Amino acid sequence: MSENTTEILAGGAVLAVAIGFLAFAAQGMGLGGSGGTYDLTASFQSAEGIKVGTDVRLAGVKVGTISKLDLNPQTFYADATLTLREAVQLPQDSAALVSSEGLLGGNYVELRPGGAVEVLAAGSEIEDTQGSVSLIGLLMKFVGSSAEDALQQ
Repeated sequence: MSENTTEILAGGAVLAVAIGFLAFAAQGMGLGGSGGTYDLTASFQSAEGIKVGTDVRLAGVKVGTISKLDLNPQTFYADATLTLREAVQLPQDSAALVSSEGLLGGNYVELRPGGAVEVLAAGSEIEDTQGSVSLIGLLMKFVGSSAEDALQQ
């Protein structure tokens, strides 16, 4: 009988740890009940490196995620829906940029607040956007300009 009790207690402990891990993971992904959210939209010329679920950060702090990403057939831009925490109220002249965590890191959407007094209402569009910059394109431009400079000397 004590062997069964030990097995039940060990199983219960494993189950409790698994539930705790799932709750921690859900909170880290923004699925926890930490208040309300609202949506903003932004159109990027290049959304390379971001997808649904990508972080939206303000001053390096995660304040939301990309909840929808589609190609606009009229403008040929990538229309993104940013779901932000309700506590984060951005000025109307704020900017959204696709940024990189480094050479080997992933991309995220960086928010840069403006100086306007009025704030963006739910469903508004962030008009000042900058798409991702291709690292390969930058390297090719640098190498190309270095070769041109060498030929001119």
